[in-house]
Amino acid sequence: MTEPVRHRPDAIARRGLILILSSPSGAGKTTLTRAIAQDGGWGLDLSISVTTRARRPSEIDGKHYHFIEREAFDDLRTRDDLLEWAEVHGNFYGTPRRPVERVLAAGRDMIFDIDYQGTRQVRSKLADDVVTVFILPPSMAELRQRLERRAEDSQATIEKRLQNARHEIQRWSEYDYVIVNDDLQNAFTALQSILTAERLRRTRRTGLEGFVEGILSEGQGG
Repeated sequence: MTEPVRHRPDAIARRGLILILSSPSGAGKTTLTRAIAQDGGWGLDLSISVTTRARRPSEIDGKHYHFIEREAFDDLRTRDDLLEWAEVHGNFYGTPRRPVERVLAAGRDMIFDIDYQGTRQVRSKLADDVVTVFILPPSMAELRQRLERRAEDSQATIEKRLQNARHEIQRWSEYDYVIVNDDLQNAFTALQSILTAERLRRTRRTGLEGFVEGILSEGQGG
């Protein structure tokens, strides 16, 4: 008896995606970004920004940031080679476009930890490749407690972060998905579900047509 032909669904070629996480400070986007990026089973590339800021002693060039001169940054911006950029406290930060497009073309995914302004910029350039997730705290009271438990900021800074949080939270409706981070494990599970579903999106699976043709050609001719 002839063994049936086996077509492997996991071998179907696809274009990668950009997974963007945003949230107010303390809501958990950085923790979730690191958790899924460091989970080898997901094979995510973590976006590394360029910056004109001076490197801190604890930072490694190429791991935390790519540290470049202002002239080089301006050149990238002039040539529209940045997916997004911003000025923060007199220093410039941005995401080079070409490395991201190489990752996507190779069928790998990249994760971004950026705010709503950066999200808008990336979406305007690569809309079909972008999946956006906004992380909400369960309440402002809980958000305050998390910021205070970190013991990293003065009370004045915490109040400023909470003020900014209210402004950022108002942008939730601009995102594809919203996760309420009342439990970190549940939030992580939800994020994994989003990534699983988006990887199966028909329009991203460039090899799907050939896969289907292979199925339909079984038993024909000969």
